[in-house]
This record gives sequence, structure tokens and C-alpha cells, in this order.
Amino acid sequence: MIRRTKIVATLGPACGNPKVLGRMIEAGVDVVRINFSHGTREEHIGYAELTRSLARAAGYTIGVLADLQGPKIRVGKFENGKIKLEIGDEFILDAECELGNQERVGLDYKELPNDVETGATLMLDDGRIVLGVSKVRGHQIYCVVEQGGILSNNKGINRKGGGLGAPALTSKDLEDIKTAAAFNADFLAVSFPRSGDDMRQARALMTAAGGKSLLMAKIERSEAILALDDILEASDAIMVARGDLAVEVGDAVVPALQKRMISAARARNKLVVTATQMMESMITNPIPTRAEVSDVANAVLDGTDAVMLSAESAAGVYPVESVEAMARVCLEAEKEYLVNQDGRIPIVHPTTIEEAIARATMFTASGLQIRAIAALTQSGVTALLMSRRSSKVPIFALSPQEDTRGKVTLFRGVYPVEFGDGLIDPEVILSLAEDELLKRGVIRNGDLMVMTIGEPVGKAGGTNTMKIVKVGECKQKEDTDMV
Repeated sequence: MIRRTKIVATLGPACGNPKVLGRMIEAGVDVVRINFSHGTREEHIGYAELTRSLARAAGYTIGVLADLQGPKIRVGKFENGKIKLEIGDEFILDAECELGNQERVGLDYKELPNDVETGATLMLDDGRIVLGVSKVRGHQIYCVVEQGGILSNNKGINRKGGGLGAPALTSKDLEDIKTAAAFNADFLAVSFPRSGDDMRQARALMTAAGGKSLLMAKIERSEAILALDDILEASDAIMVARGDLAVEVGDAVVPALQKRMISAARARNKLVVTATQMMESMITNPIPTRAEVSDVANAVLDGTDAVMLSAESAAGVYPVESVEAMARVCLEAEKEYLVNQDGRIPIVHPTTIEEAIARATMFTASGLQIRAIAALTQSGVTALLMSRRSSKVPIFALSPQEDTRGKVTLFRGVYPVEFGDGLIDPEVILSLAEDELLKRGVIRNGDLMVMTIGEPVGKAGGTNTMKIVKVGECKQKEDTDMV
């Protein structure tokens, strides 16, 4: 059984060594995430180049996801690095404070006093500390501690229920988009978008920089939930970013929102990644907790395209083991998912030729004993449409386009294959595609497979033909004709 759910692993000090990253790739990483919240431009470009070099050497295609930092809504620094707040303490968030103490601390986001009012609730350090706003005076926010703890330098701030007005794209993000375009990132993740307009702005900036990345909206603001349809319309993918989202809407609300977002994305032919603390304990432990196993499995059962490792792979002690554990869990969960989904092809009228071919292919695959699907593709569109329909049949996206092969690494149940450069004869292409899958061991003589192709060959977005092939039959006919 081939694993269908993809694994995204965040790069960092724990896997910067080529040997470790190479082992992670062998263990099952499909896409690497380069976190622009850390590191330099040169380091980011180096990570992308290292990943692609190791992947090529191993015979794989690995996608590269560039993740923008977004607005820094954080407290400033303290004189002694940290303080301890007790319930009932009075504390001031002061936009003009240079160095914090037991009474006050500065702000990276200077406009915060304009975004809150008396009665608002602020959640610091992922909700570990809760402050109730008692009044706002100029550049100062007067608070009463409702939940105490240790507050240290540069911890994040969220407002319960949302409403912070920081723009999704900062000046740093604008430069980082140029960097992502420079190393040809396959995906660009935008942090804290509030609307589809944020994503449209990011797309315009990426295009202006010469990039071709698929745009991914990280859903981590409560406003993004309200604008989900607009954001999906303006994006190619979303990330269920459960950390900041849980702080804003409440942790108990997130599981249902996760299911809703995954369903909404798939229904609109968009990609979806589930992220945050999926294997958190494996930062320091060689095996996951049972709760983490269930969390990953449930995301698979929800239909997510990919599950993501963050600190587990970037800074943890067991980055390779984290990938291996996630792969095991995905494979087991998929067995149940495919049983439950078997034969459930929704009756929806296609709106394009590509969609009609994709639906016909998946309907055929669910009815006949199809062993594999070979999608000859320039753009990857047909492979994406196929991947939105659950099936036990693996989809191989055969493409001469390196950009396309990088992007399909995130499509659930789709596997990139370098193929077809310079070929124009459809019969030759189909014959060689059959040979390619035979060589890979995914089909055998006598198996049924489905091939899709666009004619004339080489036109992006032009898939218009589906062909059911009995493997080896054409070769036998050719041999007979020669006798």
C-alpha cells in the first residue's frame, strides 16, 4: 500500500545536516517547510538547494514550502529576561516602553492600543497568560492578570475573539516573497490573512517577483473563519494552523473547525494541510503519545492532503523518527478511510473538460479493478481534480515540467514522475508511460490501468482524453504484427 497523505517537515538546526535530511527524505518527507520567522535569506536559499539536491540524488521530487512570518504581535524584552505574573496583578502593555519590568513591557506592534478597549481579553504566550483590559490611555493598555505565569521576552499576543488590525503582509514579508521567488518555492504560505484580499495581494507580489508558487492561506485568525469562502476563492491551499487559531477562538472549538475547513477546501478543489503540535512530544521523546497518534489519524480520516511537523523536525532530538512515526500512522488510518469512502463518488456536474475527464477517470477506477492511473500533465490541474475524489488507486502525475512535479508533491494520493520531455506522439507517449509504471513495479502485465492525456500534446490545461489500457496488450499486438 502506498501512503497517500503527504508529510510536510519544517527545516531547522535539527535537520540542517545533509545526512539527517537525507534520512528524513528516505523516511517519507514529501514537502519541506522553510520558516521565514527564523534565519537569513542565504540560509533559506541554502535549505531549498540542499533539499532539491538530496532529493534528486535519491530519485525523488520534494516540494518546497516558504512560510512567511507575518505580523509580529508580541511583547518586547524584559530587563531580566522574564517576570512572574500572579492572578490579580496590575500590568501595563506600553507601546513606548523600551525595556520591561514587573510593572510594564513594550510592544513590537505599536498599534495595539488602537485595537483594544476596556473589557477586551488578551492571551499571551499561546494563552498561557490571560490579561483583562481595564482601560486604555494613549499608548498604554492597563490590564489585570486573570491567569498568571512566567512571561518572557518576545512572547506572542492574541485577542480572544480576534480583532487585531495588523496587516497580514509586513515589509519583511515583501522581501521574503522575493526570496521565495528566487529559489522557486513550490508553495507560499501567508500568515494571519484576514480576507481574500490579503491573498490576492500576496499573489500579485509573487507574480511581480517572477514566482509561480501556489498560494496557501494559514487560517489562524478568527476573522479568517468568517471570511473562509473568500480566502478559499483567492488561494490554492489552506493550512489549518491550530496554534494561534485555538488561542483566538478557544481550543474546544478547533476540532470541529478543522473538519469544516478540510471539507470546504476539498469541495472547492483546494489543497489543505493540518498543522501544529501533531507529534509535539517527539521533540524530546522517540515515540509519540497515543493522543498524538489519534490526532494525526483523525486528520487523515478528515481527508487532509498533508500533515505537518514543526519543532519536531526543526529543533527536536528525533526528526527522522518523527517522520517515520507520522508515516506509519497515516498508512494505518488510510486503510480505514478508504474502506469508508469506497465507491462514494459524489454526483456533481463538471464545469470544464478537465473536470469531466477527472471525474470519469475516478468513477472508472472505483468500478473496475484499475491498478494505477497515469495522468500525463503539463499543469497538474487534472491530477489535482482527481485527488479530490477518494480512491484506492494511486495517481501518477507524469510531467516534463519541474514546476508541476514540485507542486503535485502536496496532492493527496498523487505521485510526481519526470516524464515526456520533447515527446509529441500520443501513442508513443502512452506506450512509454506504461513502460515507466511497469519499471516502477506499480503495474504488471494483464493489469488494467487508466491513462489521461491532452491532445494536441504539450498544451497546458488541455486534458481531454481518457483511455483504459490492459497492460502488455499493445506490446503483444505489436509483436504479432511483426511476425
